[in-house]
Amino acid sequence: MRVAIVTESFPPDINGVAHCTLQTADHLYRRGHHPLVIAPAGPPGGPPPAAAGGPPESQGELDRSHPYPVVRIPSLPLPGYPQVRVALPSRKLAASITSHHSDVIHLASPFVLGARGMTAALRLRIPAVAVYQTDLGSYARTYLGAGENAAWRRIRAVHTAADRTLAPSTAAARDLDEHGVPRIRLWPRGVDTERFHPSRRDPELRRSLAPGGELIVGYIGRLAPEKNVELLAPLSKLPGVQVVVVGDGPSDPALRTAMPTARFLGRRTGNDLARIFASLDVFAHTGPQETFCQTVQEAQASGVPVIAPAAGGPLDLVDHGRTGLLVPPGDATEVTDAVSLLAADAKLRAAMGHAGREAVEGRTWEAIGDQLIDHYTEVLAARTAVAA
Repeated sequence: MRVAIVTESFPPDINGVAHCTLQTADHLYRRGHHPLVIAPAGPPGGPPPAAAGGPPESQGELDRSHPYPVVRIPSLPLPGYPQVRVALPSRKLAASITSHHSDVIHLASPFVLGARGMTAALRLRIPAVAVYQTDLGSYARTYLGAGENAAWRRIRAVHTAADRTLAPSTAAARDLDEHGVPRIRLWPRGVDTERFHPSRRDPELRRSLAPGGELIVGYIGRLAPEKNVELLAPLSKLPGVQVVVVGDGPSDPALRTAMPTARFLGRRTGNDLARIFASLDVFAHTGPQETFCQTVQEAQASGVPVIAPAAGGPLDLVDHGRTGLLVPPGDATEVTDAVSLLAADAKLRAAMGHAGREAVEGRTWEAIGDQLIDHYTEVLAARTAVAA
């Protein structure tokens, strides 16, 4: 099967869309399929393609650091959030899909580049599967103070045109349905249960982060307004608690000011990130706008109890009282109380961490990737049946 994946973000970006797209493309390649990734290019002066040799002019800049083609479309930084790149209009998208002879188009969190991918799919009469992953309506409200309805009009238009929309959680599926999006199916996210594992707990790292043996409470993710990381500020004042923050983003300076005793470790990836996850005593996620929340799964795979808002994706992931604790969104007091409860009971922390690990052991990227291939196959069969 030849699958063109049109995505709003791809590594070296570090976010949920980029990570999921990478795992999807890698899985398709390992299963013997032929993925093509089309993504926004990075900033000028960034790292060049990994291998020499230019692609045909119609394919744009070709990133050769993967075993499958990755076409980069020229982009500009999003105003106010330069870490996010927005692809510019380009004929290279449709030309790349045509030369790839794609059987199906996968639209990863479509909004700008993905909307153009949907247009190309309609023009070329190629079936499209749209993966809903980002609550762009809430982002518009957070960053612009307006535009939520306009964002949903755009989302609805793209997803309605697709043959199938895949939602990562029951909350996301409900939001899509309430906004009039048809043909919705659930498709969650996988987790690397080998990389994220309790065995990576590192006593030396723990001593360096909490030399007094404090309870280590960690947040790992983007540092941005919608993540509400400032809710952890009261924790940083609790005796016997050490807050650790991993990630970067526009809120970094303000958070450092609000939590002067917290340890800020910056952006971390790979086995280094997994070692940090497993070395936490409690993982606290604070953002209420998650359509899934991959970091919750990674904490669970690492054997760490989770505190998360009772909203969005975490509702599917956290079994309250068994694998972690759900708290009212935006309530710093409830977050503090939940941490205090876990701090006072090491056996409860251990039990929740063990239950969390058990809960995700079957959610490997291989299993989730095979589910995605089944979705492609069903969409292609439905198109064939209609054509017949």
